[in-house]
Amino acid sequence: MKLSIRNREAIWAYIFIAIPIVFFICIRIIPTLYAFNVSMHSWDLLSKDRPFIFIDNFKELLMDKIFAKSMVNTAKYVLIGVPLQLSISLIIALLLNRLSKGAEIFRMIFFLPYVTSAVAVSWVWKWLFMKQGGIINHLIGFFGVSQQPFLNDTTQAIYVVIGNVIWQAIGFSTIIFIAGIKQIPKTYYEAAEIDGASSWLQFKKITVPLLNPTVVYLTVMGTIQTLQVFTQVYNIAGAGGGPLNSTKSLVLYIYEVAFVNYKMGLASAATVILFVIILIITLVQLKLFTKKFEY
Repeated sequence: MKLSIRNREAIWAYIFIAIPIVFFICIRIIPTLYAFNVSMHSWDLLSKDRPFIFIDNFKELLMDKIFAKSMVNTAKYVLIGVPLQLSISLIIALLLNRLSKGAEIFRMIFFLPYVTSAVAVSWVWKWLFMKQGGIINHLIGFFGVSQQPFLNDTTQAIYVVIGNVIWQAIGFSTIIFIAGIKQIPKTYYEAAEIDGASSWLQFKKITVPLLNPTVVYLTVMGTIQTLQVFTQVYNIAGAGGGPLNSTKSLVLYIYEVAFVNYKMGLASAATVILFVIILIITLVQLKLFTKKFEY
């Protein structure tokens, strides 16, 4: 039976689609399901016995003060880092959009931290905020401010890490905001100017509503990335998560439980909790931010 050109095209389309689907299933779906299975076992790498314990790992996590501390720290990273990152990026994007010359150079400058190695940037950041010999302490000394402990202080260390996370993410968000601003028709602003609308009113009634899809995308992506923050915490504050676990994120906690204490079952349970948190937050954000605006 000879197939028509349309049917042959459909078959080849399904073949090409099947390749990434199989890859996604093998790389994402199966490991996720396997993690759910491991989370319900007492899975110690130093022991061959792996009994099924159902939700005991989750109960142990709820009783663990370090796990609770890492959850609080991760919430701080998200609630402080993401809004500041988006706000600063939007301001920079609006300013760059007004430039008639040299905008490309400034865009490249702001984007450089995003493409620079996170490990390298983290170590430079750690050097900047050292208590003894750090550049920041050296600079504030000129203004008569006493030396600050920064990474040696339980209250300051987390904000140093948050600053690095924000600084590295600003470039990407700025570029996406600029792309979103460029898509807004200039005729809207011209009509608003004719009607006598101020710059603030134009921003509130035109820019913000039409940038809503961009804000949704950056909020969701920024939240997911910040919930999984690890490199900056590990390299700036140290493998222990700073003084008294003051900077320890949930991913760093999972890393320590899995590869330092070799408790894969407990680490998988924490991973499942992180997965559920990311899923719920993403769905809530999509529901809240994808509302329709009246123009």
